[in-house]
Amino acid sequence: MTVLFAVMLVTASGNTAMQSILPTIGTQLKIPDFWVSAAFSWSALLWVYTAPKWARMSDHRGRKALMRLGMIGFTASMALAGLALFLGLLGWYSALWTFILFAIFRSLYGGLGSAAPPAVQAYVAARTPRADRTKALSLISSSFGLGTIVGPAIAPLLILPVLGLSSPMFAFAIIGIAVMIALALKLPNDDPGFEARGVVTSEPYSAAPSAGSLKDDGHEDRPVGKPSEDSLPPRLRWGDKRIKPWLITGIMGGNAHAVILGVIGFLVLDRLGLRNDPETAIEMTGIVLMSGAAATLLAQWGLIPLLQMGPRSSVLWGMLLAAIGCLIIGVSGDLYGIIIGFAVSSLGFGLFRPGFTAGASLAVDRSEQNGVAGIVASVNGMAFIASPALGVLLYTYVSALPFWIAVTMCLFIFGWGLKTLKLDEAASLDR
Repeated sequence: MTVLFAVMLVTASGNTAMQSILPTIGTQLKIPDFWVSAAFSWSALLWVYTAPKWARMSDHRGRKALMRLGMIGFTASMALAGLALFLGLLGWYSALWTFILFAIFRSLYGGLGSAAPPAVQAYVAARTPRADRTKALSLISSSFGLGTIVGPAIAPLLILPVLGLSSPMFAFAIIGIAVMIALALKLPNDDPGFEARGVVTSEPYSAAPSAGSLKDDGHEDRPVGKPSEDSLPPRLRWGDKRIKPWLITGIMGGNAHAVILGVIGFLVLDRLGLRNDPETAIEMTGIVLMSGAAATLLAQWGLIPLLQMGPRSSVLWGMLLAAIGCLIIGVSGDLYGIIIGFAVSSLGFGLFRPGFTAGASLAVDRSEQNGVAGIVASVNGMAFIASPALGVLLYTYVSALPFWIAVTMCLFIFGWGLKTLKLDEAASLDR
């Protein structure tokens, strides 16, 4: 469990650490903010495309091999992308080529990194009986969410004089190598005791941890090798009327969230006047991202279980809080206002995401859970392909415009949800 925890923690924290330093690096290279944000789009697109394929492969033997593949993608991406930025900052080639190379090397994580989460989930579920499975999967899920806090927190501490702003990426590449060694030496080979399926998860983003994405598939324990009637889950259509309202809600809310996440790092630099102070800029950006990630975890691990909120109530309350938070960010001119606004909006989106996920899940039969999980992960991932870059593009013209758009979208979803989403009945997010 320690090795599996490390796999998820390191990949999530490395990813979010990179997000906290990239706006400052882009400023140092005099790259327009739009292209800095767009550098993540190709990786997000690859993640959406490859994640379902890796999840299907994790349903068979070789889950340890898929974890290793995911860690290779993460480590290689960190090392090569860090090298591209390091040499670019030294002036070896132009700023344009720096970010072209960064986007290419970043794609290694988008294409291969998505193999690890479903493999970890399937490995744990296949080796633990039902009595212990929920606790084990919850522990693994917590590492993914915890990484979104750890990454921005330690990124400023990893900056070394010799390697400069790219230091955190080299540091995480070294940590990734250590995890791969532990994976090879300490993790037992695949020897499943029960059937299990890898569940597609979303790429980790600051304040958007996939805390609830690793879960029990709901099937009874069956010995490996014994055929089951639903070994191949039925195909679920995107236009299925049972899940369509939830998917529309998820698409709009996810894009509103992605716009805010794409802009927030640049807003911190501009509102606090830190474009020419890279070390302070990374530190302040990390603090803001940490506040959002912590608020998201508070929503998902605290408020929803404590208040026993159902899907509809989570979506509605989440959208109201997100709208309030985005409004606060739009009018704030100091660090405290930005932190409060981003934390409130992240709290709202932290309620919204599990609500949308659970609503779609509860709308279909048990045999269709893997199908709906893949669709939900695709919805979450697609939001980060274009919306962050589009939000930054709008931000360059009117700095408050992305936040007004997000407020409008959140309020629209609230009105849409009141009329369209089914009332919470006996079902809850704990199901």
